[in-house]
Formats: sequence, C-alpha cells, structure tokens
Amino acid sequence: MKNVLPPTVTATQVELTDQTIHAAQAASPTISRRGLITAAGAGGLALGAGPLWAQAASAAPVLKVGFISPRTGPLGALGETDTFILAQVRKTLAAGLTIGGVKYAVEILDRDTQSDPARASQLAKALINSDKIDLMLTTTTPETVNPVSDACEAAGVPCLSTVMPWEAWYFGRGAKPGAPSPFKWTYHFSFGGGSFTTSYTSQFAALPTNKKIGVLYPNDADGNAIRATLAPELAKAGFTVVDAGPYENGTTDYSAQIAKFKAERCEIFNTFPIPPDFATFWRQAAQQGYTRMVKIAQIAKTGLVPSQVEALGPLAINLGAGCFWHKTFPYASPLTGLSGVQLADAYEASTGKQWTQMLGSTMSLFDAGTEALKASTNPRDKAALAKAISTLKATAMQGPVDFAKGPVPNVSVTPVVGAQWVKPAAGSKFKLDLLVTENATDRNIPVAAALKSYS
Repeated sequence: MKNVLPPTVTATQVELTDQTIHAAQAASPTISRRGLITAAGAGGLALGAGPLWAQAASAAPVLKVGFISPRTGPLGALGETDTFILAQVRKTLAAGLTIGGVKYAVEILDRDTQSDPARASQLAKALINSDKIDLMLTTTTPETVNPVSDACEAAGVPCLSTVMPWEAWYFGRGAKPGAPSPFKWTYHFSFGGGSFTTSYTSQFAALPTNKKIGVLYPNDADGNAIRATLAPELAKAGFTVVDAGPYENGTTDYSAQIAKFKAERCEIFNTFPIPPDFATFWRQAAQQGYTRMVKIAQIAKTGLVPSQVEALGPLAINLGAGCFWHKTFPYASPLTGLSGVQLADAYEASTGKQWTQMLGSTMSLFDAGTEALKASTNPRDKAALAKAISTLKATAMQGPVDFAKGPVPNVSVTPVVGAQWVKPAAGSKFKLDLLVTENATDRNIPVAAALKSYS
C-alpha cells in the first residue's frame, strides 16, 4: 500500500526523508511518524518555520551517559585516572556519534561516590530520574558497581559495568546458579574467580613452595565471592588453603590471623582487601615476622596502582598483583584509537604521575559503551540499547568483550594476568615498576619477567 499523506499535506509543501523523521523523533521521542507529517502539513515542520523543525534540523539530539566511580575516600586511588580518561573521551566525542544515519551529541555526566555505597545509589537515582540519562557506565568494586546496577535495573535504564569479580556482581545481586538471569537492563564485563584461578595456579607454579596458601578474605561482597569460588579451586589444584576467617573492613589488629599463617608455615599469601586494610596487615605481618617466610605474596583489589604500594616502602618490593590491564596489552581503544603505551605515555606527560591499570579498564568501559550505542538502532530507545549490549561483541582496550559467550547471561569474562611490583630500571623517575609475569588467561599478552620470591 502507498503511503497516504493527510489531506492538508502535499508533496510540494514538505519533503520528510527517513533520516529527517528519525532525527525529529530522536529529539522528541514521543512524537509519531504520522504526527510529524501532519505537523508538517499544518506548517509546524515547514522549513525554517516551527520550533519542532528547528529542534530536529538545527540541533543534534543529545545522548546522556552517566559515569559513576569512586574518586575520593578509601577507594579513591582507583579513580585517580578518571579525570584524564574523561577528558580524552569528551575530546573524542566532541564531534558526536552517528548512529542509524542520525548524528547525536554525547553528554557525559560523571559523579564521584566518595567510596560510599549509599551515595553511589543516590547518585545513580539522581542521574536516572533528574538527568534522564540514556546509558549508565560504572566501575570499580561492589561498593560502587552493585548499588548503581541495582538502581538501573529497578528503573529500566541500560547499565554497563566493570572491575569487580563477576560472581560478586551476578550472584551478589540475587541471581541463582542454574536459574534464568533476573536482570534485563544491567550487564557486566570483568574478571571472575575462574580468571584468578587460572592466573594464580600459573603464578604459584613459578616458584618452589610448600603449596600452603594463607588467605585473608574480608566479610564483604568481594571477599565472600572469592572465598566461595577461588579458594575451592585452589584446593582442587593441589594447594592447601589456610583461611584465617572473614574479617570486617576497617580491622586494626591482625595478630590472630598472622599467628595462624605462621603456625601453618604458609609460604604463599593471598588477600582481597580494601587498600588501607592491607597496609595495616602487611606492616603488622612484617613486625611479627610472617613476611620473612612468604615466597609469594599475591594481592588483589589493593596493589592495583602505584600509590597503594609505594606507601609501604621496601615492603612493597616483589608483591604480586593481579593485572586486568597493562600498558603492554596488545589491544587498542576503538573509541580513541590509542594503544596502551600511547595512553600511558599521554597520562604520564599530562599529570606527571605513573600510569595505572585503571587507565585501560576505564577506557574499556567507554569503548564498550560507545560500541553498544552504535550497535543499537535507536540509542534513545532503552530496550533497543539493552538488547544491543546483550549481544555486544567488541574488542576494548583491555581485550575482547563478548556477552554471547557467558558464562552466565549478562556477563562477559575478561582476563587477569599475573604481575609483580619490582624495583624500576636505572634512570626511572618512579619508585616501582609493574611487570607481567604470566599470561595463562590470554596468551596474546606479552610476559616481561619471571616471578621473583618475595622473601
């Protein structure tokens, strides 16, 4: 059947192309195609005449993207590169994004949680309800990611997140093993217990030990997820896991845990604490003689950025770290076109500070977010955007993202490789250097050095 114009409209009065109609609907999502044609016939969309035409033709529709991370408080060191990344992303997106033949302006609304989960939730709700964002991006630990994801799920706003164990994100928010996903709007790409198991068993095999691992896992979302997933797998791999038991964040005396590790002669140590707690524990472990028997000290959640380990002085040298991004990863940012080395060098030149692995992970979040926006037929349609994320297959700066692979719906697993904080090469202006020591989860990542014994 031919399209029939309303009786007030003639073909000579107005010509509305599909692209023009798409642009007008993007600017005013509630107006229908027929409504646009009718308005045109009445003069409301005549060239240069009405306000709706001016909005559609002279101003690009705006996509609003929320970004929530911790930049101050106990987790603030993990967000110290965010200002730099935001500047790079805004510069790149200043020309807008063309999606489905329509050019959109992109506005990024960034917020600092101050490391407070309640504030993270409040900020998310404000971005959703007051700022009317189209997409939420959030990163770094369950204290930030989970409350933001929950707010988006409840409001029906697409959300993409990273940098926390996927099990703590998926099961920690109410999903059940073997059951259908309860999530329609929220998606997460990050490492998980399996990533750590593969990396750690590779790392721990690099040195001769008695294969006894002293584990110090907090009573929080991260610690409980790792205790349930990583510890049993390490035991299956032939290691004896000595768990000192859950402890509360902010604990100031670790004498009982240290005594247990010494009595069991745990030559491998593993922990997932917030940064201030590890500093307290490790200083006490040194004072009480435990660090002298440790051959591999494998830390996670803390030790990710130089400032967290430099404060320990000589106690930081040869600490092992999980590395979810290194500047030598062989993947470039599809958004900015920068390689890892280029991004790290630009950050150091701009700030005078040493690069951190948060640079690549946060850039990857914007990489994946913009790829999802481009893959959707209409990014202002939240259901279409959520569907685009659910089938997203792209390569971000930290590596492949593929939500079709699982291991569960709404999740894409990314690699973690082993690394170690060592004395830098002569002439370096920095106190420590982070070198990749194993690559079992992604053989494309180059290994720079063999693991050294901590003690």
